[in-house]
Amino acid sequence: MKTRGFFGKMATVAATFAAGALALSGCAGGGAGGASNSDSGAAASNGGKVKVGVAMPTQTSERWIADGNAVKEGLEAAGYEVDLQFANDDIPTQTQQIDQMITNGATILVIASIDGTALSSQLDTAGSKNIPVIAYDRLIRDNENVDFYVSFDNFKVGVAQGNALLFGLGLTDKDGKKLDNAPKGPLNIELFAGSPDDNNAKFFFDGAMSVLKPYLDDGTLVVKSGQTSFDQVAILRWQQEVAQKRMEDLLTSTYGGGSEPLAGVLSPFDGISRGIITALQGAGYGPAIKDGLPIVTGQDAEIASTKMIADGIQQSTIFKDTRTLAAQAVTVIKAMAEGKQPEANDTTTYNNGVKVVPSYLLEVETIYADNLKEKLIDSGYFTQADVDAGVVKK
Repeated sequence: MKTRGFFGKMATVAATFAAGALALSGCAGGGAGGASNSDSGAAASNGGKVKVGVAMPTQTSERWIADGNAVKEGLEAAGYEVDLQFANDDIPTQTQQIDQMITNGATILVIASIDGTALSSQLDTAGSKNIPVIAYDRLIRDNENVDFYVSFDNFKVGVAQGNALLFGLGLTDKDGKKLDNAPKGPLNIELFAGSPDDNNAKFFFDGAMSVLKPYLDDGTLVVKSGQTSFDQVAILRWQQEVAQKRMEDLLTSTYGGGSEPLAGVLSPFDGISRGIITALQGAGYGPAIKDGLPIVTGQDAEIASTKMIADGIQQSTIFKDTRTLAAQAVTVIKAMAEGKQPEANDTTTYNNGVKVVPSYLLEVETIYADNLKEKLIDSGYFTQADVDAGVVKK
């Protein structure tokens, strides 16, 4: 009978790992204590080698390219076989890719989902075959066959975005402490959120609103459009063009086409930020913050936005170091391959609708013009030439 549950999956993966070790040492298989039944079948199908299927959502965002490559390189350096696929933000493509990974003998799956509710069939198949599933950066919802989650602390990402906006508006210092000489307001702001089918987007928005709400309640900040709910401000698939169009519509309907004051915009992602900034500049704000461009936040430290921060156009971004996230995913996979429970530092927050998924959450950094060099260039994430050009030099 096939073993079930997390430790049953770990037994299957460990059997594959052990079969590979036996093959390398020239030992014969079988006998007491050897892999048996379904476990030995899994090992045999992979030639005794742990094979990891890595499903990333798209290549249209540079951060997902960096994530995918970093995971692949880390796993290959550890001796695992890797099948890396990008789905170009198309849900049927991603489901087909994961189906194929399972058919081709994946021992473990790492999935950064496009839609966290659209993979039930694939997860059920993985569960039936004792294939562990790691949700990568985006929680996969409504299925019990999600074994682990690696991400950043997404609520804290939102808090950092809200604090960056308050700091940019002169209301607080960088740590969120209210300034004695802060402007009394009212200061007009507008709100944007991420894709409603991405579980992280609501965490980002809720985190930001947790620090903005007191200033909205006392009238220091005003959302002049009245659009303050997540559903009203969400941008499907995080699309830059959709964000630009929404900002243009807001400027026309609420800000006299650019003649009315607008102090800042909460943006959850650098691509959305660039769309917002294009709309603002087109309406006559700016061209830079020193010239009256509203404060615009961001996330992911994309190179185009990093240059805009250096140039005083975008105020900030949240740096989620893909190197550390990929390394943590590799650490989790290594533990699974050895039949161990991966270390979690959060076992309460991330309920996917069926279960609380054990998680490992990483810290983030807020990037401004004055710490960009230290955090992004001196750390080796970008070069000065990358930032100067606004593109990553190969």
